[in-house]
Order: sequence, then C-alpha cells, then structure tokens
Amino acid sequence: MRRFFLCLLALGVLAVVSVMILPSFVSSDWMRAELGRQLSNATGSAIALNGPVRLSVVPHLAVVAENVSLDADGMTAEIGEVAGSVTLSSLCSDRLHVREVRLVRPVVALRPKAEAAAVAQDGGAEAGQASTGETRDPLAALVAFLEKSAIDKISISEGTLRQEGAGGSVDVVSDLNLTLAVPDIDGELSLSAGAGVDGRRYDVTLAVSPLRPLLEHKPAELSLSLEAEPQLAAGLTELTASGQVALNANGGYQIRGGKLTIGDEALGLDALFVPGSRPRFLADLNAERLDLSAFLDDGETAASSSQPEEPAGRTDKAKAAAGLQALAGFDADISVNVGALAVGDISASDVALTATLKDGQLTGRLEHLGIDAGSVAADLAADVGAAEPIFQGRVVSNGLDVSKLAALAGQSVPLSGTVTMDTAFAFRGLSANSVRKTINVTGGASLRDATIVIPGIADPAMAEVKAKKLALKIEGLAKPMRLAGSLVWRGKPAEIDLTLPVRDLLMDANARAGDIPLKLDLRTKEATLALDGKAALAGSYAGKVNFAAADLRSLLAWIGQADAGGITQFAFNGDVKASAAGVAFQKATLSVNGVEGSGNGAVELGTPLKISSALHFKELDLARLAGAPSAAPQAKAKSKASGGPATDAPLDLSALRSIDASIKVDAEKLAYGRVVAGPVATSLKISEGIANLDIPDSPFYGGQVAASLTADGSGTEPSIAVKASISGASAAPLLTDLANFKHLEGALQTTFDIAGAGGTTGTLKRSLKGTAEVRFSDGAIRGIDVADVYNNLVGLMSSGFKQNDNKATGFTELGASFAIENGVARTDDIKLVGPLVRMSGKGEANLPEDQLNFRLDPRVVASLQGQGADIATEGIGVPVVIEGSFAAPRIYPDLSGLLKNPDAALSTLKKLGLPTGKLGLDELLSGDGKGGKLRDILSGAIGKQPKDEGSELSIEQIIGGGGTEPEAAPPVDGQVPPDTAVEQPAPETPQPDQQPAAEAEQPAQDSGTLGKLFKLLQ
Repeated sequence: MRRFFLCLLALGVLAVVSVMILPSFVSSDWMRAELGRQLSNATGSAIALNGPVRLSVVPHLAVVAENVSLDADGMTAEIGEVAGSVTLSSLCSDRLHVREVRLVRPVVALRPKAEAAAVAQDGGAEAGQASTGETRDPLAALVAFLEKSAIDKISISEGTLRQEGAGGSVDVVSDLNLTLAVPDIDGELSLSAGAGVDGRRYDVTLAVSPLRPLLEHKPAELSLSLEAEPQLAAGLTELTASGQVALNANGGYQIRGGKLTIGDEALGLDALFVPGSRPRFLADLNAERLDLSAFLDDGETAASSSQPEEPAGRTDKAKAAAGLQALAGFDADISVNVGALAVGDISASDVALTATLKDGQLTGRLEHLGIDAGSVAADLAADVGAAEPIFQGRVVSNGLDVSKLAALAGQSVPLSGTVTMDTAFAFRGLSANSVRKTINVTGGASLRDATIVIPGIADPAMAEVKAKKLALKIEGLAKPMRLAGSLVWRGKPAEIDLTLPVRDLLMDANARAGDIPLKLDLRTKEATLALDGKAALAGSYAGKVNFAAADLRSLLAWIGQADAGGITQFAFNGDVKASAAGVAFQKATLSVNGVEGSGNGAVELGTPLKISSALHFKELDLARLAGAPSAAPQAKAKSKASGGPATDAPLDLSALRSIDASIKVDAEKLAYGRVVAGPVATSLKISEGIANLDIPDSPFYGGQVAASLTADGSGTEPSIAVKASISGASAAPLLTDLANFKHLEGALQTTFDIAGAGGTTGTLKRSLKGTAEVRFSDGAIRGIDVADVYNNLVGLMSSGFKQNDNKATGFTELGASFAIENGVARTDDIKLVGPLVRMSGKGEANLPEDQLNFRLDPRVVASLQGQGADIATEGIGVPVVIEGSFAAPRIYPDLSGLLKNPDAALSTLKKLGLPTGKLGLDELLSGDGKGGKLRDILSGAIGKQPKDEGSELSIEQIIGGGGTEPEAAPPVDGQVPPDTAVEQPAPETPQPDQQPAAEAEQPAQDSGTLGKLFKLLQ
C-alpha cells in the first residue's frame, strides 16, 4: 500500500509534467510511452498509459489519461481515468497550486508477494530499494513537495480493492470514494472516504491539524470517526477516536492519552502503528466503567437492521478469506481492561481481555469476566492466514446466573439458576454455515438450583419446574449429548435422562424441521415414561413409547387433569406415531387395571376421543376395567363362616363420556370377576357414554353362553344391564366363581335379564332388578344326604346333625324361577326330583348382603323314579334349611316336624324297612314304653322335673338341646359342648385342594336331652 500512495502522488504530478513536455512531442504514442517510463523510474513500479491522453489549458492546465495500469510489488491496478489540473499562475511562482488529482474506476488487486510480477528491469535504483522491504514513511516524501505545493483535492471514485489468492479473486472493498485535501502544510490534512465491505457501507473521516508537526516527528492533533450502515450493533451509530499523534523516528505513529468513543461510551486509548513490509499495531484500551446497555438489540427490527446483505456469488471460503486474510499482513497486540462493565441489568467486574496477532497466528484470551458471584474465562487461537482458518478454544465458567447471561446475549429466557461450564470447542471458517458444519464441542455443564417457567400456562404452580441439579455431558458433537438430573414439579420429584444429537440440530435443516433423534427416560413415583424415536419441534413423534402408571389417579391429579374414572392403573409399550391431531400405535401391549392386551389402533384427539383398534386379550375382565378390585384366585380365597357382604368398591363409568370407540376384541377368556367365558370374538362399541358388548355363542363352563352387556356412564350414576342365556354349563364351578357358592352341582340351563345402577358395587347390587329362570339336571345338593338322614335317625337324634360337604342329595331335576328386586332374588317354586327324594321349597338370595335363606321340603319316598315323577308323592318329610353366606351357608335338617307327628313318621320308617322294633322306636314314639311318652321324656320327666310346673320345652328347644341340664364338666379341647351339637355353625370352608376330613367319631359323653333319651332306651 505504501507503493500505491507513492504512485498516487506521482500520478498527481503527471498533470504538471504533461503540460510542460507535451508540446515538444509530435507522436502521441511516443509521448505515452515516455511518460510511462519516467513515472515508472520515479516510483519503482511499472506504469503504462494505455489509452488516449488529452490536454486542455482553459480555464486551467489539465491533462486526462485513460486506461492507466500499474504493477508494483504485491499489487496491480487498472485505472479507468487519471486526471489532474493546476492553476496557470502557480506555474510561474514558487508554490505550485494543484487543483485536483482524480482517479476514476480504479481496480487495485493485492496479492501475496511470492506471486507478484517482477518490476521492470529499468526500474532504477528506486525500484531495487523498494524491493528490499526497507521501512519507509509513506508521508515523508510529501514534506518537500508540500513545502512548495498546495493540493486542493485528491479524489478516488468508484474504486475497488481486491484480494487475490489460491482461492481466486475476492472483492474486499467496493464502491470506494475518497477525498484528500492538503491545502497547506501548516494547515489541516483532511480525508473522507466511503466504501462497501461485506455488504455494509462504511464512512470514515480523518483530520490531522496541523500537518507540519506530524511530518517533523512532533505531536499533532488527530481525530477519526467511523460510521456504518447497517449499524455495527444496536445503538452503535458512530465510533470516534481522538488524541495526539506523533511520527516516531522509526516511522511509527503513536497516539498517547487518546480517547476512543463507542456510541456514548469512552475508553482511554494508547496506540502505536509501525508501518513497513509487515506493519505492527499495538493498543491498550481501558475504562473505569463501561455501559453497553444501549447496544442491546431492541427486537427483530434492530437485529435485522444490523445484518448486512451478503454479496452475490461469494463462496464461504471466499468470505472467510476476505474476513481474515487481510489480518495476516500485519502484527498486533491489543489489551482491554474495564473495571466495571454494565449490560442492561448485568454487571461485570475486572474485565481483562487480550488479543495477539503475530505471523498470521491469532490468540485471544478473556482472562477474567466477573458477573455477580460468577466468573468466565476463555481463550481462542486461529491461523488467520489459512483459506479456511481453524478456531480452537475453551470456555470455563463458574456460578453464572442463567437469566443474566441470556440478557447479556440480548435474549430473555424463562429460566433462572446458576450454570457451571468447562467446554472445549473447535470450528473452521467464519460463515454461519461453515461453523455449523464443522463445529465440535467436548466437556460438560451443570445447572443448579434452577427454576424453569413453562410459557403459556397461567397457573404459576403448574408453570414452575424446579431443578436441583441438571448435568449436561458432551463427548463430541458426533455423539449425542446427555442431559440428566432431578426435577421437582408441584412438590413431587422426577428423574430425567434426555439424549439429543446436537450436530443434527446444528447442521441438518431437515432435522431441525422434523427428524430429531430423541431418547427420554422420565421417572416419578406415580409413573415412568421412556421414548426412543424421532421428534419434531412442531410437536410430532415417531418411535418407541413405554409408559406405565401404577397409580393413574395420583398422576392425573398431579398434572392437574380430571380423574380417569375407574381406571387406576395403565401401561403401554409399542410403536407410536403422534402429532397434534392424534396418535396411532402398532405392535403394542397395554394394561388397564391389570387387564393386559395387545394389538394396533389409532386415537384421534378431540372431545370425545375417537378410538379405533383391534386388540387381543388372553383374559378380558370387564369388572376390572370398570374399576372393581381384582378377583382373588379361588385357590387362595378363604371365607369366614360368618360370611357377610363383599367389600363395597367404587364403580365409575364416567370415562366412557370422553370416548367414542369401535374396538374389535379377540379374547381367549372374557371375564367378569371370576366368571369366565371364551374364547370370544366380538366388538366393543362406545358412544355418548354408553358401552355395548354383544357376546355370540361361546364356550362357557362346559356349555354355551350368549350375552349382551351394556354399561352406561352417560348419567350421574353408572348403570349396567346384562341379558344372557346359558345352556349345558357346569353349575358347580360357575356358582363358585360367581358367588363362591359350592353346594350345588349339575348341568345348568338358564336365562336372565338383570339391570342395576350405582356408584359402588354395593349400591349396584342393591339396585338390581329383573328375572331369571334356572334349571339344573343330573346334579346334587352338596352338604346333606336327605336319604342318609332317615337311615341314621338314631345317630342323628343322639348326637345331632353335622354338615358334611362329602355328602350330597342327588337329583335328576332341580328348577326355580326368580323375581329380582332391590338385589334380592325370590322364588316360591323350587322343585327337585330324584331317586328316593322329592323336594319343593321357597326362599331368597340377598345379593347385597351375601345371604341365603331357603327352606326346602324334601320327602323320602319308596321310589327310585327320577325325572317326571310327581312332586307330591307321599313320604316322610324332614325339612332342610339353607341359610347364611354364599361362601359358607349352614345346611341342616329341621327334625321338629318328625317329632310333632310321630305316628306318621313311624309308619313311613316301617315302609322304608327300618328295624323300628329292634330300636324301640315304636314304643318310644307311641308312648307304650316304660319310659313314657317321648314328649314327657323330652320335657324333663326323666331324671329331673322342670323348674316351673306346667311349662314345657318347645320342640325346637328339644332338638337344639335348649332344655335345662345338670352342670357338666368343661369340654375337652377340640370337642363341641353336647348342648350345641344339634345346630352348629358351619366350619371354615376348606381349601379346594383339600378334602374335608372324615366325620369324627362321636364323643362318648352326654349329647343333650336326646342323648339321655337314647341312654334310657339301651
């Protein structure tokens, strides 16, 4: 550039020289060649006048040369026009008055010296001297000339400065307009220039006053201003520098005690510029306080206005070369020290920044930046001479406030907390695209005691998430980064583990738009969620989903959502495609209240939810889906002898209101509680809060069942209606599973139509109403053998009746019709026909209270006829009472009828072939025996008179051993007191895999009143 300024001065003299020598030349070609030779000798460069040269004398002497070329060490120039003019009168005086030197459309190309063309061989000594790289003051040659000259204006218009290299030619400066005025060496030198650089327009003004002290190595006043459009940063409209500048003996320019003003902020400036073959620049900037708040972006407008337009046709490599290769031509050493730095609400202290540039190697270091209780340190290194420089560095921070850091960057984030960072980075190039493609980062960061406010949520308690510690680990951007730690939301903790590919987000526009690989593991006490797929910032996801909520009610309450009705547990695992419109799933397994299934389906979000799916279940338990507790396995169920109603569980079908569904169901077993049918293939339809399930003919306990189930959750109270027909089903396991009733066997055929409503299972049972027709064939009533009762009357009367589940009353036909009201099923037409037994009866089954109360009237007949026999066949009757809980009813004979009509009983027993004479029953029952009548004996005539004369015990008291007895010895452990032998509570129901023990041998002791009676008979 020094050579260029010398050439510029020489071209200015061209006008004067031309005026003096042009008239002496006849040939214009020879004139141009001679002028070029003389100018080349004077400047040490190759100068050629390739176009016409014109001369004018009015009103001033002027010369215009077109198409001028210049070739100097490291530089070439093509100038469209060079013009100069002087006043005629100054030619005759001691002071030459140059009115103008003008360069139009100059194109200057800078290139590495190794590639520069050799200067002309006849360049003279000056050229040789220039090639040695000797340090020379570019303004020193002006001293003698300016002593005798006045220059009104030297101007450049439409100039271009190019940088040439291996990557090609790049325009560094375009549309250059420059004006220099030196009217007097004792006056002011002024320079104004404007140019475009990287899409931004810069305007510079420079003034040195007066010029003579500077040229004589004495201090002179300097002022410099710089403006840019678009502005360099928000609020940065102008940069100015002022101070005293002096020319040192080594040719360097030094500013001492200067001031650099950036906007409204001022820094002290001490600087030194040493020109030469490799210029050197040193600067120290310092300020006690610096407020950069005005430079924060006000918004999108300010941000966009500070972004220059990219010049067309320039590659990333060319932009990088244009931005940094110019720095490779000089060395620099800059330091910045600020006692207090303010940026908006952020305050920093003890800011120390150094930057060094030597032989193309740039190193920078932020030695300290204190922000509140935190600090930042960083370093950076790069080779700016490379076509694509590589930047490497490290950032270390401790205890920085996140929200204040964001404000420092001109951003506002809904996050507070302290961040600690230790990361190394590297990237190539300067353009955003190049940095994004090449950047790599390693290290980690942690966020502590943070509060995250989720935007768009009005309730502060719902919007606030606290993080005790979140740790970010980066092992290079080629690997996904991992964010893990603990969160607290609405008072409950959650563990998060998130994996994201940072490079994809930085490099791939498609990834930022929609395909971001994502791994998430979120765990709370109430639920777990695992994602492994690809997500989009717009809100879509495709991949694996594994979700499990052991306590769905607590989870929904935690996230502020309505209860899910009777659904308390939910789990899902499968392939999912989700968007704002809905969710589709495939190859999924799901569990609702412990009911597990698998299949495919889709859910369209909205109100109501629209669900379509095809699901397979090993066992579909409708009771558990409705919220009823899981039925305990039969092998582990143990009922108390006292029985009692089942636990009253909540029943909530309100979730049906929010669902519109068509679900194809393929179930190996279809169950309601422990009642199971299947396999079943059907469809579940849900619309307007009502669910319908029609079951076609399906296998059912060895028979067939067809049913229709309706569950209605549309009203304030849920209701359930069931219509069913059963044929050929095995009654024993069915009744055991249905009501834990184990005392009836046979082939069942029934139809029933039952409906009820209630918010709990107990309320539902109490509201049941409907009808049922029940028929059993070829079965038995387990717990009593009516025929055996008559065969063992003596033992029965002496020791009392004991229920034995190993005994049964067989039948060929048993039927009844029931009317159900308020959960109680009543009948008065029980009919049983079997060999030796006929039975009628009536009673009720109270479902809400889990109680049975039936009285059966069996009669032993001398006939083996079964089905079709007359129920009114004459015979001896011993009524049988069934009462108590479903699980453990008491079944016993009522002997009072036998004793109230002894003559009929004796006649029947004789017909049955019993040895009444040998047993003495005829004398006992007729009253002819020595012991007297049976009633007298039973009333206490034997052995003891009753306390109150004329009072008699009832027959029920006699059978039950309720008479007054002498005091007896305490019973032996494990034995039943004899007075309670006739009616005993049933023992605990034995386990199904255990057989009841054989009836124990009767104890050899008194067995109440009847025991005494039979002792007298012996």
